Amino acid sequence: MIRSYVVVTPARDEADNLPRLASCITAQTVRPQAWHIVDNGSTDGTVDLARQLAAEHDWIHLLSIPGASAANRGAPVVRALKAGIEAVTDAPDVLINVDADISVEPDYFERLLAEFETDDELGIASGGLFELERGVWRQRHLTGSTVVGASRAYRWQCLEQILPFEERVAWDGIDEFKANALGWRTVTFGELPIRHYRREGARDGTTWRARLNQGHAAHYVGYRLWYLVLRALWNARRDPAAVGMICGYITAAVKREPRNPDRGGREYLRRQQSIWRLPVRALEASGRRGRSA
Repeated sequence: MIRSYVVVTPARDEADNLPRLASCITAQTVRPQAWHIVDNGSTDGTVDLARQLAAEHDWIHLLSIPGASAANRGAPVVRALKAGIEAVTDAPDVLINVDADISVEPDYFERLLAEFETDDELGIASGGLFELERGVWRQRHLTGSTVVGASRAYRWQCLEQILPFEERVAWDGIDEFKANALGWRTVTFGELPIRHYRREGARDGTTWRARLNQGHAAHYVGYRLWYLVLRALWNARRDPAAVGMICGYITAAVKREPRNPDRGGREYLRRQQSIWRLPVRALEASGRRGRSA
């Protein structure tokens, strides 16, 4: 029976967000076996808050690792996640990477664990991501087997097979492709809401920079160019900066930047982006999909 889980939260300058997340995790109907908060260079009150939480709860632990010169995405987060995984003493059924800038309902983890219990092939899973737009919480619809990056749960056996994570932007896509290529299912359960308080790419400085980085990441993981163009144009309906993904991809291609060496993962991704799957991807992007498609 799947009942045990460990939470790992990479944190850098999250003093505004950590109290809200702590309230969510301490209120869970099924408490985590441990919660490792991994600080990686905070200059605000994050460390003090985490230290106070650890003093109040013996299952909460503060870890500190050297931080980068800026709040970069990718490598610093992976190093923090690695430290949290290495701190696990008793292997849980599930390990969950949780960003500090989210909130979930009190039964979120209990319901997520139940999905792993009923599906032996489920390797990575998350709830559905909601972001605040003009005062209304709206769901961000993902396509294919994509899992929300802000809170992704790994079955321990799957995690062991896909480690190590790559220390770069797009690590949280590459892990999915590895898992899929090995026969694991990766699923987003939209009926389990995750409220995200920092828009994706906010740490990049500008929306344009965030989109450029997404384009570079798409080139690395092995996106088909035509699929990336369609994705960018689809997103540009609401965010004109989305065309930056095309610029980032082409720049990476012209510079002959390296690509993901995991051939199996690249091939899986390209199968998901084939022409005959395009109608399904379009429906998913519009929020019309089966419960666990």
